[in-house]
Amino acid sequence: MNRVARQTRDQPIGVWGALLFVATEATLFGTLIASYFYLRFQTDQWPPPGIEPPKVALPLALTGVLVLTSVPMFLASARARAGRAGPAILLVLAAFVLQAGYLAAQIVLFSDDLHKFSPKGTAYGSAYYTLLGAHHAHVLIGLLLDLWVVARLLGGITRYRVLTMRAVAIYWYFVSVLGVAVVLTQLSPSL
Repeated sequence: MNRVARQTRDQPIGVWGALLFVATEATLFGTLIASYFYLRFQTDQWPPPGIEPPKVALPLALTGVLVLTSVPMFLASARARAGRAGPAILLVLAAFVLQAGYLAAQIVLFSDDLHKFSPKGTAYGSAYYTLLGAHHAHVLIGLLLDLWVVARLLGGITRYRVLTMRAVAIYWYFVSVLGVAVVLTQLSPSL
């Protein structure tokens, strides 16, 4: 196989960079989730007395919304590859609105939980808030990436901007899968 044929099948460096970043972040969250369950199985009662088990319905619904935002991100990436900046921008903005709503609702729930128990009081509180806070930070980073990719696409389509859109979409697929893992971990005492 000649060099040109190999290059046409290889993924661009930006895609490999996004995948490597996702792999390192998956390792971080794998460690956080493993720590959560390690602590859980070292105690008799999880969550500890005085802390109610988490409610299930709203976090699951919110996570469903977050996962659904992968669809417009996928479509935006496809539109960008087809050279259609306008539809790609609209799809990213549609996803952005839902993702921002998800984060806003999660911050309200997080704040409400902070009034009920502290991250300093128990291992449960520490693990719970660290896991959720890290996930919320990743959602915020994704929102900033959305705005960045929209700003780039406003200048028209280039190969670099298509790659940027692909990398941001890959990041959101990861954040969606991560959201499922985090919410199932968070809700495990209630399931």
